[in-house]
Amino acid sequence: MAETRLIQSRYRLLDLIGRGGMGEVWRARDEALGRQVAVKCLKPVGAQHDEDHTRIVRERFRREARVAAALQHRGVTVVHDFGEYEGVLYLVMELLDGRNLSQLLEDNEQHPLPVDDIVDIAEQVADALGYTHQQGIVHRDLKPANIMRLSDGTVKICDFGIARPGHGIPVTSRLTGVGVAMGTPHYMSPEQISGGQVDHRSDLYSLGCVLYEIATGAPPFDLGDSWGILVGHRDTAPEPPRSHRAELPGFFDRVVLDLLAKTPEERPADAHDLRRRIAVGRTGEHPSVEPTGRVLLAPPASVALPGRPPTRPLPAWAHTMTGGHKATGAVAPLAPPDHSAGLTLSWTTGARPGPAPLTGSQSVGAGPDRRSRAENALREFGRLAEERARALGPDHSETVAARQQTAYALGRLGRHAEAHELHAAVLASQERATGADHPDTLRCRHNLAFSLSRLGRLEDSYHMARDVASARARVLGADHPDTLVTLYEVGYALGRLGRWTEALHTYRQVAEARTRLLGADHPDTLATRYEVGISLGRLGHSVDALELYRALVADRTRVNGPADPETLRARHGLGVNLGRLARWDEALAEARAVCAAREGVLGPDHPDTLVSRREVAVALGWLGRWADALTVYRQVADARTRLLGAAHPDTLAGRDDEAHCLEQLGRTREAADLYREVAALRQRAGRPQP
Repeated sequence: MAETRLIQSRYRLLDLIGRGGMGEVWRARDEALGRQVAVKCLKPVGAQHDEDHTRIVRERFRREARVAAALQHRGVTVVHDFGEYEGVLYLVMELLDGRNLSQLLEDNEQHPLPVDDIVDIAEQVADALGYTHQQGIVHRDLKPANIMRLSDGTVKICDFGIARPGHGIPVTSRLTGVGVAMGTPHYMSPEQISGGQVDHRSDLYSLGCVLYEIATGAPPFDLGDSWGILVGHRDTAPEPPRSHRAELPGFFDRVVLDLLAKTPEERPADAHDLRRRIAVGRTGEHPSVEPTGRVLLAPPASVALPGRPPTRPLPAWAHTMTGGHKATGAVAPLAPPDHSAGLTLSWTTGARPGPAPLTGSQSVGAGPDRRSRAENALREFGRLAEERARALGPDHSETVAARQQTAYALGRLGRHAEAHELHAAVLASQERATGADHPDTLRCRHNLAFSLSRLGRLEDSYHMARDVASARARVLGADHPDTLVTLYEVGYALGRLGRWTEALHTYRQVAEARTRLLGADHPDTLATRYEVGISLGRLGHSVDALELYRALVADRTRVNGPADPETLRARHGLGVNLGRLARWDEALAEARAVCAAREGVLGPDHPDTLVSRREVAVALGWLGRWADALTVYRQVADARTRLLGAAHPDTLAGRDDEAHCLEQLGRTREAADLYREVAALRQRAGRPQP
């Protein structure tokens, strides 16, 4: 489209100002009227897509045009024209001088917006929704990115691509099947999640999510994976916004909690009622309506409240959804859902690789039934991927999403070769569908690089991650969060390859960018600083590493609290470097304190607890207390045998530690017998000798 520059001899494209899943948005000039406009162009659909997919995409675009053109309200983006030129659908809209709410949060350094602005936005959006709902239109995808605030303070709702039209607006066909819902997980209502019928009150719930986010800095259910987010919406009551920001007005707190009611009947009757309550609240008078009182957790899915129908299970389509993009991640996750109902399915790998394959007993201290949840996820996503492939084609976005989640579940179960094979197939599908440099394709390549590292193909993983980081920098920008995530993976691969000088340089680059963009206290910034400390220690710069970890422990304690697992991880790093500096009495005291804290927080058999227990043994050995060290080493080895199996690499390493202690105690025959036993286990397991 960019090559023509002139559409229908009237609209001259000037600058690309936005790009999304369906197309591009250009600043343009209407040559006939001499005014600036925005032109949204539907990107061409490749020949690899089937007719149904092409029809749906084009019809959604037409629907957006028809719905928006039928609305005439200061709070809705104005549509001037719509048509097709040289096979490309285009939509001409007013050019908005402003920022969407997602961008405003980013501009505000990921802190919540000012209270007066929040209340003003809430009132204006309620007014616009009241109008659109009167026209019989339900937006169905209300989120920060779809709400614009102009430079003069006016607020406008945008993007009606999946809206349900009113009766007077013709549509050619239904765009989703029974049980299939559209939307963005962070902002979807429980009834929308269940795939049932939605009305205007679903938009009110979504608005509640938006207001919660701009008021506190994070959505009400800010979990790491789509499944957890959806279960949170369905089963978990949100924490009051004022519990995170005391300066919020009481009336606003009550309004948001009412908007986030689990059933439509508990929410405000309509947007006009909502606007009235906000207007009354702004004058300082509290509405007489009592809040519905959502302080307790909602019951499990199998339990019904009196007078309320049982909660519907999450539908099949929910398993295929990715988490979407919330506006910001400024604060810690809020209100985690009932873990008995959720799955941990995040496949974004910005941090270090996940845990080793789960065994039946490894769920102790690590969340309920982790292995069974991963197995359930694998079964469900595998089935859905097959269904989507048959119904929509192998390269359809929903098929690809289900296959990505299947690959992630395989990795969680330790089936890394199968996960890698599926990641490679998903990448091939994504490249056919969107091209090599599309952000979704680059995400697939990132996941493939991660799976390569789990297979031990470190050089391949490094080269692919480096190429993806370069491509993301070119396509998205050097400081884009996705670019930094992959650059972080490059640093990890370099470290695994023993190239610690390069790893240190890479981690420092990521840490500086994240500090500048996200702030010094952002979780991603703090995680990268931890890796800088690892690199310093590996290079023998233990004094610098110790100084870094002391500062990191202080920051983690201030931000997360003294018992947070990440605070304890930083303390562990501090203790390790005390040992490297031969300050073994201090190292022993720190290791014991961290081990006790981890046991209390994570459980005695958690991998991190066992790592700390081993560090206690290391310090005891360096202090010459070999008998005490032997006792602790045996505790670690016995726990790993029970949890991981006798032939697991970590178990065998623990047995080597035990044999070394026996040697130091002069019990050479016992040591030799144990070394032979370990060597035989390694040989049977096909593992190399250390």
